[in-house]
Amino acid sequence: MSALHPLTNEELLQVAPTLFTQEPHHEVSQHYHFIPTIDVIEEIRYHRWYPVSVQESGVRNLDKEGYQRHLVRFRHFNDLINPSENAVELLLFNSHDRSTAFSISAGIYRFVCANGLVIADTIFERYKIKHIGNRTNNVQHAIENIMQFKPRLEEKIHTFESIELKDPEKLSFAKAAVPLRFEPHLQVDAHDLLVPHRQEDERDDLYTVMNVIQENLLRGNISGINTQTGRRFTSKEITSIPKDVEINQKLWDITERIATIKSHLIQRVA
Repeated sequence: MSALHPLTNEELLQVAPTLFTQEPHHEVSQHYHFIPTIDVIEEIRYHRWYPVSVQESGVRNLDKEGYQRHLVRFRHFNDLINPSENAVELLLFNSHDRSTAFSISAGIYRFVCANGLVIADTIFERYKIKHIGNRTNNVQHAIENIMQFKPRLEEKIHTFESIELKDPEKLSFAKAAVPLRFEPHLQVDAHDLLVPHRQEDERDDLYTVMNVIQENLLRGNISGINTQTGRRFTSKEITSIPKDVEINQKLWDITERIATIKSHLIQRVA
C-alpha cells in the first residue's frame, strides 16, 4: 500500500498487521529482546517522518504469519507539504522471526512513475537498530544521518539527470542490468528493459533510464526463452522484499559506475 498522505495506524494495521505484533516468533532465542515495529514507527513520527507506504511479505509456513518481513517507507514533513518530482525516503525493515534485521536505510520515491528506489549500502550504509540498549538513541542517530545525507542525495539525482546517454550506452546499461533479475538460462532482449511506459520517461538522461530499467525489472511483463526447456516465459512482478531491495541496490551501483565514467569523459573533453 502506498499513499500520497501519511498513513494512519488503522491503515497500517489493515495492510500489515505484523507491524503491531507484540511478541517474537516462538523459535527466536530467549536472549532476543523484542521490539514491536509500531513502537519504532511512533519514534520516527516524532522526528517528523511519516509512513506513506507499507509492504508485508507473504508466508509459506502459516506458523510465520504475523512475524514475517515487512518494510515501511517514510517521507519527511517538509516533502509532504512541498512535494517535488523526487522525495528522499527513510526505509524501515524488520521481521519478528529474525529473518530480517531491524534496520533503517535511505530511498527515493519518484512520483511520475511511483517508483520506490533503494539506495545502495555503498552510498548510504544501512543503520541497524539494536535489540538491546537505548533504542531511542539508535533511531535518532539513524534519522540524523539521513537528514545530513538528504541534500547530498538530492544533488546526486540532479547529477544523474544532467548526464545524457547515447543509445549504445543505454543498451550497455540494460545488458548489465539483465543478470540482476534473470539467470543465465533465461534469455531476454535487453532492449525490452529500455521501453518506457509513459511519455515523461521518453528521455535519455541517466536518472530516467535507470528508473525505466528498474520499473521493467521489478514490475515484470518481460518475455524471453528458457534455454533449458525451450519454452517461452513472461516475467512476473517482484513481490519479495529482499529481492526488490537487492535489484534496486545493485542497479544503483551500476548507475554510480556509469556516472563516474561519464563524468570523467566530460571533464577530459572540457
